[in-house]
Amino acid sequence: MNMNVNQLSKRLTNVALKLPRGAFFADIGSDHAYLPCYVCLNDPSAKAIAGEVNHGPYKSAWKEVENHDLEGRIDVRLGNGLHVLNNNEVRQVVIAGMGGPLIRDILESGKEKLSETERIIAQPNIDARSVRQWFFRNGYDLVDEVILEENGHIYEILVGDRGEPAASYDSSQLEKQLWLGPHLLKKAEEVFLRKCKMELEKKEYVLSQVKQASVVNEEKILQLQKEISWLKEATE
Repeated sequence: MNMNVNQLSKRLTNVALKLPRGAFFADIGSDHAYLPCYVCLNDPSAKAIAGEVNHGPYKSAWKEVENHDLEGRIDVRLGNGLHVLNNNEVRQVVIAGMGGPLIRDILESGKEKLSETERIIAQPNIDARSVRQWFFRNGYDLVDEVILEENGHIYEILVGDRGEPAASYDSSQLEKQLWLGPHLLKKAEEVFLRKCKMELEKKEYVLSQVKQASVVNEEKILQLQKEISWLKEATE
């Protein structure tokens, strides 16, 4: 790697590592096109489309691309989600730095554009389960997951390849794995364990509150107890 655009964040550097050499990818919600510029400067065979829905970031992205003389390889487009793409245009899609439900909605509303897309790299800021569920229902095998901490935030990166969605899951633990991540559970890295412990404290507090409510919600209590037991298993 011979350059980093404005010190690319650890989060986006880890996203970039999941793109193959010679990628032709779309970066949706590209934020100044930092990621496409970084990838294309480090891999002369890569090409990208940077999609932005707002005029300000769209202009900033063009400026960044021009500053690095990458106009021939990075196309900056203004528009919503995957609608900036033509059908069958890109082989990889990156959607980073949004909530999981928004990433899921972007994929769902533009999925007709994805028939040639071999890999989707998603980095949800919250609720990664939404993205895992979308992969599972739409023919993408969750081949890898990365968890990292940067500036006090914990981020997850999910890599989905077109294939057999059930391959990475144990059917007897599907609900647990969709929530916490099958690869993250296996790797059990320190950041992941810390995240689970924080989540466990939250769930135990919520459970104590639900139990004290004047009307007891049995269904909610059972769900919380199940999630608490999964978090305990994950951190033991």
